Amino acid sequence: MELFDQQKTIKRTSDIAPSVPLAERIRPKTLDEFVGQQHLIGDGKPVRILIEKDELPSMVFWGPPGCGKTTLARIIANQTKADYFQLSAVSSGVQEVRKIIERAEINRSRLNKKSILFIDEIHRFNKAQQDALLHSVEDGVIILIGATTENPSFEVISPLLSRCFVYVLEPLGAAELNSIIDHALRSDHLLKSQKIQVGKEERELLMLLASGDARIVLNGLETSLRLVKSNKKGEHVITLAAIEETFQGRHLKYDKEGEEHYNIISAFIKSMRGCDPDGAVYWLARMLEGGEDPKFIARRMIILASEDIGNADPFALPLATSCFTAVDYVGMPEARIILAQTATYLASAPKSNASYMAIEDALSDVKTLDHYDVPFHIRNAPTKLMKDLNYGKDYRYGHSYPEHFIEQQYLPEKLKDKIYYKPSDQGAEQIIHERLNKWWRNKKR
Repeated sequence: MELFDQQKTIKRTSDIAPSVPLAERIRPKTLDEFVGQQHLIGDGKPVRILIEKDELPSMVFWGPPGCGKTTLARIIANQTKADYFQLSAVSSGVQEVRKIIERAEINRSRLNKKSILFIDEIHRFNKAQQDALLHSVEDGVIILIGATTENPSFEVISPLLSRCFVYVLEPLGAAELNSIIDHALRSDHLLKSQKIQVGKEERELLMLLASGDARIVLNGLETSLRLVKSNKKGEHVITLAAIEETFQGRHLKYDKEGEEHYNIISAFIKSMRGCDPDGAVYWLARMLEGGEDPKFIARRMIILASEDIGNADPFALPLATSCFTAVDYVGMPEARIILAQTATYLASAPKSNASYMAIEDALSDVKTLDHYDVPFHIRNAPTKLMKDLNYGKDYRYGHSYPEHFIEQQYLPEKLKDKIYYKPSDQGAEQIIHERLNKWWRNKKR
């Protein structure tokens, strides 16, 4: 547990020991020094306004490593009038959380003071640990700020997530990373004392290897500098070779939180959608070798099973769901076998996106058209008054008719001829197509 003394949080660069990494030495202390995330901290944007007004709600910062989540929390520590506590979910538990809540209750009841709790990597807190926060967040005893690299919809329990605003932070682009490099060379007292040259190609390689992570860019710059000797002019010229030696090509192959993460998962999904089991299993291997979370891969296959296969093979969705359960039970390295079985099955299955297109079309009408009344004959009539008002009148019970079907109107009157679901002629969906056309002779699909 760490309680920040706000008078001691801001340190002069000259006070920081050389052993402290460059990324930490030049960490921004104010919003004006912060680079990137202008959609959140630019003039008039929500997070800036909340910080400047010191009226922070509980919130979650979701974004890749090195995009500024912890830095924003530190800036809040510097600028807020609240007590500021910081925990790492990796090394903290319920006991630490309860101690902070006790202190926060004293702050509110005796000192009329707010308390902010920042939890780094909040997705690593289990359900019991997150449950311990619920009551205090809801009552406003603490203002929670969580940082996560994982989708909070999956990793943060719903009751806690519903009490927080989620702000998405984006990977830093080339212009922002260049600005950070320039700032480091210009402001860090250790770098200023050396004549350092970093060319355009060298910067581009640094940024490519870092995949939008400012911390990797800066620490890569500092380490590369240590690998080069000064020339006759006393200059330290950072070379491509020094950068390659520093990184050893690791991030080029796969960075589970950077751009390559999204490129490879895209290739994996498109291979399955395109009916190529060989491509699917290759990209699966790339992700597993790069350290990707196998449950993330399994979740994506659940989505694909419904979106891209659907009723063409109704077994695909329960198979993908069972895959997630099995991966959760078994873990790596055996989970690779389960993932491969599922990926190759989904890639080889007949494809249809008819269900996906149906809900998209229906949602579009719901958003753009009037909300039409439910036809009276399919309304529920639990009371005598509703029966007197003709609720449920003339409804025909399908099971009372041959083949357990009778044609009647279920859509609102103004949409009665609308067709949302248009089954394909692939796999099991061809049978569904024929069945619907047999039943609904006036609504041919």
